[in-house]
Amino acid sequence: MATTTTPPLLGVRALNRATLARQRLLRRAPRTELSVAGAVEQLVGLQAQNVKPPYYALAARLESFDPGELSALMASRAVARLVTLRSTLHTHTAEDCLTLRPLLQSGGPDRELRNFRAGLAGVDLDLLRTLARELVEEEPRTMAQLREALLSHWPDADPFARSVAARCVLPLVQTTPRGLWGRSGQVTLTTAERWFGRTAEREATASELVLRYLAAFGPASVKDMQTWSGLTRMGPVFERLRSQLAVFRNEKGVELFDLPDAPRPDEDTPAPPRFLPEFDNLLLSHADRGRVVARDEHKALTWRGNQSYPTLLLDGFLAGIWQLTESGGTVTLTVRTFAPPAPAQRDAIAAEGERLLTAMSPAASYDIRFGTVPG
Repeated sequence: MATTTTPPLLGVRALNRATLARQRLLRRAPRTELSVAGAVEQLVGLQAQNVKPPYYALAARLESFDPGELSALMASRAVARLVTLRSTLHTHTAEDCLTLRPLLQSGGPDRELRNFRAGLAGVDLDLLRTLARELVEEEPRTMAQLREALLSHWPDADPFARSVAARCVLPLVQTTPRGLWGRSGQVTLTTAERWFGRTAEREATASELVLRYLAAFGPASVKDMQTWSGLTRMGPVFERLRSQLAVFRNEKGVELFDLPDAPRPDEDTPAPPRFLPEFDNLLLSHADRGRVVARDEHKALTWRGNQSYPTLLLDGFLAGIWQLTESGGTVTLTVRTFAPPAPAQRDAIAAEGERLLTAMSPAASYDIRFGTVPG
């Protein structure tokens, strides 16, 4: 009679430390080990719904990070901002912009497009794709310019839906200077192919995406990966890979997959405080967020409407929010925790805050203030 072996158990703290290790949040990656472009690739993109979050995400993960480095990569078109995972804006390497977007189309852009069906009655999406491509490849266009240019073809369609449809059916990159550190600029769009001057030599496969996800966010379940990517029906892909993967279970009995040689540190490994930007993928890339969010009510305290606050990790778990303000040449970091930190924790938070301020702000003086999040 065949016997089955129960997969090893990974508790919440073990999952926390494993994920933080993949995310370079237990120990910042030395620059001799991981470049800025390498980090963007390893993390499979950085949330970029706002301009600054990718910069702060890398400051939390890389030693001696200078925001000018990522900005220079954007200016040279080595990385760019593009709608991909979950139909949200991410900063990706040029290669990932070209190869991942087709694979992620059904999990994000197509799903978003279905939300605008009522406003697109009578619109031929194939023709819209052709017209929009011609427009943005002639010169980068704003969303307003796209709406206006498409008006004559479908005057009865919802104007906003027309421009959203163009963004969904085409891989549109936000052109610089939008997204550069210390610069401003309105959003203008062109195709990834035009921006990078080449087409993809191949399309990424679902198996490759699973392996990259596990390398950055594992150990994880099928539902975790689907939450991160927006894709569905990924179970068969995991099954095809099962013989190549390590298998575990969490405290709820859910099967977890991982790369066999991926780091899984001891659950008592120290986790220094880390300041993460709003919408950081660490907090958004698992169906079960318990590995980082210890209490459900904490999640609600980090959001205002549909806007996420920048967040603080303490002992590896979500512990508060933070904000930078500037007045009279002084930049103030205000840290609000869910519960008052112990004296040693407060000192560690202050030291990490000072590092953040000196690395990311050119101000002449700094101040760090503490408070609590109203619950």
